[in-house]
Amino acid sequence: MNQPDERSIDRKTDVLLLSGFLGAGKTTLLKRILDWETDLSDTVVLVNEFGEVGIDGALLKGAGSDVVELASGCICCTLSNDLRQSLIRIRHEYTPRRIFIESSGVADPTAVLPVLNSSPLSETMRLDKIVTVLDADFWEARENFGRLFYNQLDTANLILLNKVDLVPDADIPCYLKEIHDAFPNSQVVPTVRCGIDPATLWTPASPKNVMLKPIHLFDDITTGVHDHDDHQGQRASVKATRFVTFSFQESRQLDEARFEQFVAALPPEVFRMKGPVRFTGRSVMVNHVGGKSEILPWPGDDDTTLAFIGWNVVAEDILEKLRGCITGM
Repeated sequence: MNQPDERSIDRKTDVLLLSGFLGAGKTTLLKRILDWETDLSDTVVLVNEFGEVGIDGALLKGAGSDVVELASGCICCTLSNDLRQSLIRIRHEYTPRRIFIESSGVADPTAVLPVLNSSPLSETMRLDKIVTVLDADFWEARENFGRLFYNQLDTANLILLNKVDLVPDADIPCYLKEIHDAFPNSQVVPTVRCGIDPATLWTPASPKNVMLKPIHLFDDITTGVHDHDDHQGQRASVKATRFVTFSFQESRQLDEARFEQFVAALPPEVFRMKGPVRFTGRSVMVNHVGGKSEILPWPGDDDTTLAFIGWNVVAEDILEKLRGCITGM
């Protein structure tokens, strides 16, 4: 991105917050936006990675805009000060016209508002729109995901009902009506792989009364404390009723058949597994969420690097089974 000129110094930076539960398609939406022919040379993308391994930032780099990673935590708790400092630095170095913030799938979008409303950011930035990506498959099971799932939708100006190609056609009108009834002040658009036109995204948002007090996932179960556990390396442990994030990194190739068996046997408490996997002769990008997997070709021969997010799982049990997929073992 070009350095700021004098005319841009006094202009407020528009902030678009991309929200949505794990695996809904936020990174897919960002990649699609960055592929538009619209000039985004004055746009910065801030990616909030939850866990010690950053996958989304790596997927977005090289897309034509500057990508800044805010890793190893969540912007709605321990990283709120890091978010503030990152935004101050971005404004000082680039004075961009627009910043996209891709929040982690377990972040409360309302937590960004106090940051933007604090000095000095309130003088230089404004929240333009909150876009929440909703996996259509999750809507019917929404009661299982806690109040944060609702809060991500309630704060949204624009809701993308994504992956409608994966649910029965007859269910889509029913889902749309239910979402419209539940969130009448939000625009709701059904999408496949977050396919929207630029006009839908850039249309100014209608004002909303957004709650300033964050509501955290599973706070009705855990006494209200938003506990994300970050575990370093492969030997991770988990406390009861806590999120757990862990990672797997391996330079040796994995056996494809054994890996497929591993994925098929993952417990439902593993919400998310994402990253490149290197087999003999090819590499793929794996995105496993909610018991379903998307596997796409991946260029190069990067080491296998998988980031996991789970709930009440013993990380070492998962990792031990994954190590059994290494060729020659």
